[in-house]
Amino acid sequence: MPNWTEDDPTPAFTAFVASCRSLERQAHWKPVCASARELTDTTNAALRTWLEARLQPWALVNPDGSRNGLITGYYEPILKGSRQRSKAYAHPVFGPPDDMVVVELAELYPELKHLRLRGRLDGRKLVPYYSREEWASQESKRSPEALLWIDDPIDLFFMQIQGSGQVQLADGKRVRLNYADQNGHPYRSIGRWLIERGELKAEQASMQGIKAWARANPKRLAELLNANPSLVFFRELPVEGSGPQGAMGLALTPERSLAIDPRHVPLGAPIWLATTRPNSEQALTRLMLGQDTGGVIRGVVRADFYWGSGPEAGNLAGKMRQQGRMWVLLPRGYQPDSTKNTAAN
Repeated sequence: MPNWTEDDPTPAFTAFVASCRSLERQAHWKPVCASARELTDTTNAALRTWLEARLQPWALVNPDGSRNGLITGYYEPILKGSRQRSKAYAHPVFGPPDDMVVVELAELYPELKHLRLRGRLDGRKLVPYYSREEWASQESKRSPEALLWIDDPIDLFFMQIQGSGQVQLADGKRVRLNYADQNGHPYRSIGRWLIERGELKAEQASMQGIKAWARANPKRLAELLNANPSLVFFRELPVEGSGPQGAMGLALTPERSLAIDPRHVPLGAPIWLATTRPNSEQALTRLMLGQDTGGVIRGVVRADFYWGSGPEAGNLAGKMRQQGRMWVLLPRGYQPDSTKNTAAN
C-alpha cells in the first residue's frame, strides 16, 4: 500500500475504536476490538505494528478487474436559519413526513439487505412518494411541521446533498441537522443537467460553479433544483463531537471518515486510501474509516471523503473529483465473501 509508513494512524485508530461499538457485535471483529482497547503504546510505530499484526489488507477491485475508482468529497455546511418563518427565512426544512411509508425489503427478501422502498398510500395502493417538484406544492400546508427556516434555497439544496449541516440561528446558537430519511427518488446530478444543456462546461460544474450559475439565473432556480427529484428529510441534533453522525450513528472525523457502499465494504472497517488532493496531483494517502454511506456512493472502488465543517472544508469538498485506489483492512484469518468483489493484496 503506497506511503503506508508515512501516515500518522492515530486519528483513524481513535475512530476505529469508536466504530468497535458496532463492529464487535460480529464475531470476527470482537477479539480485534478487545485488543485495540487494551493497547497502551499508541506511538505511530506501535499502532502500525498492531494494525499489521491484527489486520489483513484486501485490495478493492471493480467487477471489470480495474482497481481505480472515483473519490469525491463532502462536508458539513453552515447555514443561516430561524425558528420562525419570515421574509428573510422563507425556506422550510422538514423531518420525515408522517404519510411516508418505508418498506424494508430485507424482511421479505434477505438478499435485498440494503434496499428499501418509500411511498405513500393512495387508497389501498402504495405509490411513489412525492418528488422534489411535487413536494413543493405540499410545503404550504405542511409549514407548521417545519423544523427550521433557512434564508437561502441553494444552500438548503446543497445541505441535502451533503446529508447534514449546522444552522446558525439569529440568537447566536447553532443546531445540527442530520440526515433522517429521503423520499425514495433517485439522485440526479444538477451539475450534469447543466452540462447536458450547455449551461456549464464539465470543469465548471463544481459546487462553486453551480452556485454561481444559480445566483446568475434566479428565474430558473426551481427548474434547476427540480432536475434532482430526490429530497432529504432531517432530524435536529445538538452541535457536539467531531462532526455530524454518519450511517453508524457515530460522529464523523474530519479527513478520516469515508462514505462507502456497504454492499462491498463493511461499515466501520479501516480503509487505506490512495488518491490525490482536490484539483491536484499531490498524493493524499492515509488510513480512513468507512463510517458513512451516501445515495450516490455506488460501486466497489467508490468513496466520499469527509473534509469537515464550514467554508474551507466546503471549498475542498466541492472541487474533489479524483481517481483513487482502496484497500479494506479486515481481521486476519477472516475470508471475505467473494461476491463482494474484493481481492487479496
